Amino acid sequence: MANTVLNDVSLSTGQTQKSKSLPQDLIRRLVWKLSIATLLLMAVGSATRVMNAGLACPDWPLCYGEFVPTAQMNFQVFLEWFHRLDAAGIGFGTMALVGLSLWYRRELPQWLPWASVFALALIVFQGVLGGLTVTELLRFDIVTAHLGTALLFFSTLLIIGCLLLPYQGTGNAGKLTAVSMIAAILVYLQSILGALVGSQWALHQCFESSQLCTVMNSHILGVVPPTLATLTLVVFAWRTSALHPRLRKLANLAGACLVAQILLGVATFYLHLQVEPLTVSHQAMGATLLGTLVCFSTLALRDQQ
Repeated sequence: MANTVLNDVSLSTGQTQKSKSLPQDLIRRLVWKLSIATLLLMAVGSATRVMNAGLACPDWPLCYGEFVPTAQMNFQVFLEWFHRLDAAGIGFGTMALVGLSLWYRRELPQWLPWASVFALALIVFQGVLGGLTVTELLRFDIVTAHLGTALLFFSTLLIIGCLLLPYQGTGNAGKLTAVSMIAAILVYLQSILGALVGSQWALHQCFESSQLCTVMNSHILGVVPPTLATLTLVVFAWRTSALHPRLRKLANLAGACLVAQILLGVATFYLHLQVEPLTVSHQAMGATLLGTLVCFSTLALRDQQ
């Protein structure tokens, strides 16, 4: 199945270079815009949590029974309202992605409509989880699943976008493909641990009453595997001659994101989550690191064809 998809990608790349397929270019631009909007959505979601705004709108999907709750609007209500507005925009954008991929299916790779439908299924499930976070009063397992699904949706968009990029590999990625995939999986799991820490306020509870310290320490110790895997990827990329420039840039970006993420994590820990922008930046940087590794893995797979 993977070989079929990659063969379709190689064919579509050649067609794009020769005929400048407008439908494929249109869909690729839409996917990248949705990816950026999703990254913003996760950052706003993190801000909503750390600012205790998750229940600022007591009902769902409207806010105080209105599309724009002007009478009740304050900063917390605005965060929750804007989070829902961004999510709705991404939902409509994903429906447009499915519609375009089906309408132009004869001019597109065969896997694209299926991938688009999968992305839509994720966003529908994400919407259900978003509603449950309100109706179930921010239950920690639902909040964690909400972020986990968002990261999976984000990764799906990036995979689609990278598969649609005009790209001619050098065939030198080799073992870097496996290393980057392992690093991406480990970063995703570490993000889930981070979501558990945040959704249960484990850091506060551990410092104040010595509760949930196991959850917090699991996240701290969990830094080690993804850090080692990402550093291995960066070192191997430096040592691999004739590596595609795009892959080399992605490896360097992953290393920079890793350093920034560790620094943000340390600062967040020692400041006891008292500086909200640091906490939001910590989660956003984690998502950026994951996205970088996903893009590297996708292009490295194409590099082998």
